[in-house]
Amino acid sequence: MAELLRVNPTRMELKRLQARHKTAVRGHKLLKDKADEMVRQFLLIIKRCRDLRIEVERELTAALRQFKLASAISPTQSIETALAMPAAKATLAVSLGNIMSVKVPILQLNVADSTDLIPYSFLGITADLDASIVTISKLLEKMVSLAQLEKTCSMLADEIEKTRRRVNALEHVLIPQMLKTIKYIKMKLGEDERSVIVRLMKVKSMIQKRDEQLAAKKAEAQKGNK
Repeated sequence: MAELLRVNPTRMELKRLQARHKTAVRGHKLLKDKADEMVRQFLLIIKRCRDLRIEVERELTAALRQFKLASAISPTQSIETALAMPAAKATLAVSLGNIMSVKVPILQLNVADSTDLIPYSFLGITADLDASIVTISKLLEKMVSLAQLEKTCSMLADEIEKTRRRVNALEHVLIPQMLKTIKYIKMKLGEDERSVIVRLMKVKSMIQKRDEQLAAKKAEAQKGNK
């Protein structure tokens, strides 16, 4: 049950509270529309994220399987030596995007052109390691995109939760409190007006009674003079 706000039951406070109620109702509608749109955007992004994660996990599993096969055949020292020299240089540029006033990250992967993706000698290294490196190199951009989508989903989920809390607070707490307080102030002002009317009627009755008594005394005095 909504409680009354602590305000003075005056006409000025009533007008101020009615203006606040109008603003709260409009804000509630805007926040609810924002929450609905964010949920729609979230569902679209989460679907893309799920599909991309399945694809990345499938390709990453294949690359790791190939690497395991290469590790089982080739000596560990040979594999470590082959992978010690980087084949390409990658940089990551981070900027911010905007989804329904939510600042989300935008990751841009830049990979320098490399003439030779596999810089090591093929001697003593199996084709499984070559295939694993090629698969992971192609998978890097997808992994960056997946990280961007997952972070965006996380930020949107947090903002949706915050917005829903604000909507619920307005809908179930603040707006009912305002309506109940407005009703109470109107009732209080009505009681005050009725009290004033009753007092005025009593004063009028007393004045009329006094005037009648004065008129009667004046009439008696005139009769006595005659």
